[in-house]
Amino acid sequence: MKRLLVTGGAGFIGANFCHYWCSTHPLDRVVVLDALTYAGNLASIAPLIDSGKLRFERGDIGERSRVAALITEEAIDTVVNFAAESHVDRSLEDPATFLRTNVLGTQALLDAARGAWGADAGRRGCRFHHVSTDEVYGSLGPGAAAFTESTPYAPNSPYAASKAAADHLVRAYSHSFGLPCSISNCSNNYGPYQFPEKLLPLCILNILEGRPLPIYGDGQQIRDWLHVSDHCRALELILAQPAASGTWNVGGSTQEPNLTVVGMVCDLVDRAFAAERSLAARFPSCPAAGGRASRTLIRHVQDRPGHDRRYAVDSTRIRERLGFAIGTPLAPGLEDTVRWYLGNEGWWRSVVSGDYRQWYARQYAGKVGA
Repeated sequence: MKRLLVTGGAGFIGANFCHYWCSTHPLDRVVVLDALTYAGNLASIAPLIDSGKLRFERGDIGERSRVAALITEEAIDTVVNFAAESHVDRSLEDPATFLRTNVLGTQALLDAARGAWGADAGRRGCRFHHVSTDEVYGSLGPGAAAFTESTPYAPNSPYAASKAAADHLVRAYSHSFGLPCSISNCSNNYGPYQFPEKLLPLCILNILEGRPLPIYGDGQQIRDWLHVSDHCRALELILAQPAASGTWNVGGSTQEPNLTVVGMVCDLVDRAFAAERSLAARFPSCPAAGGRASRTLIRHVQDRPGHDRRYAVDSTRIRERLGFAIGTPLAPGLEDTVRWYLGNEGWWRSVVSGDYRQWYARQYAGKVGA
């Protein structure tokens, strides 16, 4: 039986992990710590809280003494750190917030775990797992080999730099203080509960409301698409290994340009409307409600500064050593994702807050038509 502290557990990947873990490990104790900033939504884990499957605490990972007290109070033996500012566009507007949360916050969390567990943390089976991103590796050329765990770090955005710094801190605490730590670097996640500033939910919601779909540059930026359910299974495999197992790359093994994936989403929405006539009444502004193609909403806008051209993750290590395999290929994963947003209108309506609308207006003002 594990006793987990899941930081950032009300965010996209964290919430999915909590649902997965509570379902597959019902005897484990799960405590969520989340500051509930704009991208954290308590509704994403409310069923787990209401059923008593997890305990929720609102708080910041930077509150070192409070976090240490929580680890001690709950006899936590496993910290899984999802807490992070994670959107590149926002990091270009406000780098300081990303440094405060992703770097200083991670350092405070490491200190809290170290203080609560003491010098014999490894012997007691304690584990600090840090969830990171493939963006720490930088950008790949068209024919370059995928990132491996030994690829040198070369972050190109304030977000990626803050995550790279956090990774280095985790490694340093493991080497300098003997704190049992592991790291995973994942590729682009998609699926349920994702905040709509990210590409796929932004496009789904914009299609449903008849708003333009802003595509940076030519839209040929290539990403490695990983369904969040596969990421959760990968984390389960990693957490079953000793903390000394080190770093793991987790990718979806599916490289597609942003424009291609957005086009697939458009077609899926159109097919859903054709198959379910009631959707037209629910979303009258959607092009498909009037028999038009959702692809007509696509607008190419000025590329963002320093936009990485291609990411691709080599998952050989986790595949060969831990038996990881993709369970949700991209096409059915996208279909499931579109269906989830169609079936959970109440969830996304509640999270599309004034903060999000103001950010969207700043980001795309004057770049896309009405």
